[in-house]
Amino acid sequence: MNFERNSFILNVGGARYSFSEDVIKDFPLRRVSRLHNCSSEKDVLEVCDDYDQESNEYFFDRHSEAFGFIMMYVKYGKLRFVPQMCELSFYNEMIYWGLESSNLEYCCQRRLDDRMSDTYTYLSDESKPDESTNKDEVKESPEDKKWLERMRLTFEEPTSSLAAQILAVVSILFVIVSMVVLCASTLPDWKTAENRSVEEHRIIEAICIGWFTAECIVRFIVSKNKCEFVKRPLNIIDLLAITPYYVSVLMTVLTGENPQLQRAGVTLRVLRMMRIFWVIKLARHFIGLQTLGLTLKRCYREMVMLLVFICVAMAIFGALAQLLEHGLDLETKNEDYSSIPAACWWVIISMTTVGYGDMYPISVPGRILGGLCVVSGIVLLALPITFIYHSFVQCYHELKFKSARYGRTLSNEYLN
Repeated sequence: MNFERNSFILNVGGARYSFSEDVIKDFPLRRVSRLHNCSSEKDVLEVCDDYDQESNEYFFDRHSEAFGFIMMYVKYGKLRFVPQMCELSFYNEMIYWGLESSNLEYCCQRRLDDRMSDTYTYLSDESKPDESTNKDEVKESPEDKKWLERMRLTFEEPTSSLAAQILAVVSILFVIVSMVVLCASTLPDWKTAENRSVEEHRIIEAICIGWFTAECIVRFIVSKNKCEFVKRPLNIIDLLAITPYYVSVLMTVLTGENPQLQRAGVTLRVLRMMRIFWVIKLARHFIGLQTLGLTLKRCYREMVMLLVFICVAMAIFGALAQLLEHGLDLETKNEDYSSIPAACWWVIISMTTVGYGDMYPISVPGRILGGLCVVSGIVLLALPITFIYHSFVQCYHELKFKSARYGRTLSNEYLN
């Protein structure tokens, strides 16, 4: 059967689209681009619903209007919902063609998240239409993927294979051991134990650093884009966690063990405590921490809005509190409110309803102002939380869907 062709004709629900071979090869829709690699009729029928060899026409029994909007995304880079169409139905069409919710415009992402939250529809059901696609990818991966791609998935995706899960468990154990050693080093009895077995402590520390360094170097070598690798936040955190150890060792070698020569003792202690960044390395292996980071990244506008609300309230209530408690010529002045910056501390503690009790108003107007400050804090902090919550739910769904996709890959690898 001859599959050499110069053009492809897609028939989606009656709407026909013609593309050249070069366009199909690098087509943004994963299902369409797979047609370029089909070498038999069986491979073609696994991608589409029917195929006409004479006219070289591929039939897809899908929603034609939805595909038209998806083609607008391919052409202009903007994807929005079809009017008068269920958001979940359109999302199923997106998954079928190889798109995700992150490809939608921001307003449509919010609509999809609200719809999924209202109907309790989670991605465990939505991943079914894409199951055939992932099966094909799993079937092709042992033959087509290079060893660099396998190594990259092993180090970047803990659920992509059995080796990746083992590597993730080992990495977590090293993080836990390094954190236990770091926390134990601040105990009063640590000095005595360190004098007895200083070599053992140094060996444990060196082994943990060696593992983190080797892991970082290997991930850098197998990465596709070295510049993009350096810019990633988790990789920057890895560098911040590893570098202090080598800097402290270098400074110790240069200054020696004489305390009189160690003028950088404070710097060494600061660098040592920077190893607490190792805890953030756990974000590579836990969806919860990844969701938190992705939410903060997408909701930076809401976070800035929240900080602006707090700063404005601190300025207003701080000035009023200083005036009512100390600024007026009263018989009893509250020295805790001697300045506006001191009053701002009371404002932030009251607005967040923490209430340490280290300072509080004693006059009747000051107490009334304190009540208004607490109520205003509750209202101001609650306003942006709704937007942040919806973004958190959406990010969690996306990451869980991605993890489930790699989990299916792991299951097939284990069975094979």
